Amino acid sequence: MQTLIRERAKELYSEDNYAKIMTAFEFAQRAHNGQKRQSGEDYFVHPCSVANILIDLGMDYETIIAALLHDVLEDTGVTADEMKNMFGDSVLKLVEGVTKINKLKFKTKEDEQAENLRKMLLAMSYDIRIIIIKLADRLHNMRTLEFKEEASRQRISKETLEIYAPIAARLGIGQIKGELEDLSFMYLYPKEYGEIVDKVTEVLKDRQRFIEIVMSEIEDKLSELGIKGEVNGRQKHYYSIFKKMNKGKTFDQIYDLIAVRIIVGTVRDCYELLGEIHTMWKPLPGRFKDYIAMPKNNMYQSLHTTVLSPLGNAPFEVQIRTYEMHKQAEYGIAAHWKYKEGKTKSAQSEIDNKLAWLRQVMEVQKEFNDSSEFLDSLKLDLYHDEVFVFTPKGDVINLPQGSTGVDLAYAIHSAVGNKCVGIKIDSKIVPLNTELETGNIVEVITSNASKGPSRDWLKFVKTPSARSKIRQFFKREMRDENLQRGKDMLEKEAKHRGYNLGDLISNDNWKKYIQSRYNISNIDDVYVNVGCGVFTTNQVIVRLIDCFKTDIGAKETVLEIKTPSPVTAGRDKKKQKDSGILIKGYDDFLIRLSHCCKPVPGDKIVGYISRGRGVSIHRADCPNLKSIEPSRLIEAQWPERVNQKFSAELNIIGENEIGFVSKVTALLAGMHMNMNSMNARVDDNGSAVITVSVDISNTDDLEFLMKKLKSLSVVQDVFRTQSK
Repeated sequence: MQTLIRERAKELYSEDNYAKIMTAFEFAQRAHNGQKRQSGEDYFVHPCSVANILIDLGMDYETIIAALLHDVLEDTGVTADEMKNMFGDSVLKLVEGVTKINKLKFKTKEDEQAENLRKMLLAMSYDIRIIIIKLADRLHNMRTLEFKEEASRQRISKETLEIYAPIAARLGIGQIKGELEDLSFMYLYPKEYGEIVDKVTEVLKDRQRFIEIVMSEIEDKLSELGIKGEVNGRQKHYYSIFKKMNKGKTFDQIYDLIAVRIIVGTVRDCYELLGEIHTMWKPLPGRFKDYIAMPKNNMYQSLHTTVLSPLGNAPFEVQIRTYEMHKQAEYGIAAHWKYKEGKTKSAQSEIDNKLAWLRQVMEVQKEFNDSSEFLDSLKLDLYHDEVFVFTPKGDVINLPQGSTGVDLAYAIHSAVGNKCVGIKIDSKIVPLNTELETGNIVEVITSNASKGPSRDWLKFVKTPSARSKIRQFFKREMRDENLQRGKDMLEKEAKHRGYNLGDLISNDNWKKYIQSRYNISNIDDVYVNVGCGVFTTNQVIVRLIDCFKTDIGAKETVLEIKTPSPVTAGRDKKKQKDSGILIKGYDDFLIRLSHCCKPVPGDKIVGYISRGRGVSIHRADCPNLKSIEPSRLIEAQWPERVNQKFSAELNIIGENEIGFVSKVTALLAGMHMNMNSMNARVDDNGSAVITVSVDISNTDDLEFLMKKLKSLSVVQDVFRTQSK
């Protein structure tokens, strides 16, 4: 492997850049000296393999250097400053970007997965080479996954199939996408994988001679037409076959199981050859796809047609493309670095165009406060099937399957969408929510008299872009109305809590907070966001009060209401001498600590007045607060000193391997932590999960405990639990 890198790098890169690659090679080799992989081989084999994959893609020399160094910061004693001094700031940023992605943990919780994906996309938008290195890293890890335990193989394969393979597809890197899918398929569905491999092997055995005859006839036709090109066979990926069979097709109904691929010099040659192929063999109706005139979103271009051979009427697919299209299909976004050192302005511009979808996703994600909503929109961008429709002028627009004429209107321009009053499909007026089909000629009817979109459109538009632009319209056009509504709502809520809104908004702490947290420069924008439902009144008022107290050092009159200890809460109503919670403006309430979020001293808390059960104390970030009446929330705070223990519950995530539970319990015992309960299980991803309840004094002690747990090599993550 090491020899291969030396030979190929010397062949493909300039003498100066080859020397830099070799410097990184030797540096990484020393840094990883003595480290082993689970397979028993030297760890340095891994970065060399990743670098070789990237050389195959033709990436620039900085990417190859970063690939060789991609685990150095995380797994060795080398510092960022050392790396920067040796290899420059650009390489350091690539390595740091990959390192951050390596630390992401994909959990079953959708909101956490959404945040992890958001971070990955941010890394991609900074420098697309970061994710290309990570894809190569994941590919080599998948190639050597057999050395992992079964639970780890399942978890990593699922993550690869759901996240990394779709990203490779979206970037058009078919070479990596296909192999990632097949390797994941092999580990996730071994029985189905084996059955499909056996069937494909049998078909290849039967049709090998048939394919050779077909290829020979096509080569003769190329020679007769004077077209220079090459002809080869292509076998469909196993996972692609599995997906088609899952949609109801039988194995015999998959006509592109084996395809003949023809690569020629020009687009004119592609269409000329297509006509000849249809003359030689009878085409199957409805099986022709022109991805040259209508490229896929990842810029894939090719002509696909299925024809019947006279030899037993066996159907087979023919793909026709140019050499440039073939390079794009195999390498995608990486094709723009293919055997080039340095990018011209036109090449960089082309890369920017290919990444337009990523910029759009990152722009739209700003509109989502709900992570699960962002995840849904992202999955639509990564996984959608496409429809190709025409405008009356003949322009081709591709949209996700299920899109409507309104989605098309906003894809053309925001102003077209906002002024849309009707849709014509193939010259017939149809309802606005009619789903488009490939080949439709769609006309958007607009009117300057239109007052804008309807909120009902949000119920049927498919694309995140259209949904975002409709929301922006209401936010902008109804600003005055939303401003007054939001101000009235906040004044009412402030009065209910015993404050004057004018006093709350007149401090510098609040202004600094909204600027840093939401990039909002004035209170009017806050009113607008409350008025249109982006912020809740409780969310804003709680923060306003906190900032107000900090700003003026207000000492408020509070009444101390004694609360039972957590152990006896709800059963023993005796007042405890040293465990008071302070409630503003109320007296003689029974106070209980909620079981859903288990607050401990140091947490920001609020009280909820329940019917007949006094006040229950919740953490301010408790998800259950979203579903209760805001008018029944009251301020609460911990006393200065609390002389008792509180029950806190933690989830500890790790590899499902022998010794995981014993190492966790040993650490807790060594810290003299009193455990109230412990439960261990395996989650859907194959990770081990320990849920433990411990007695704790405050959040500082809890944070220290969590930090110690995270330092264990067997632990992947630790977080507090709370029911929803």
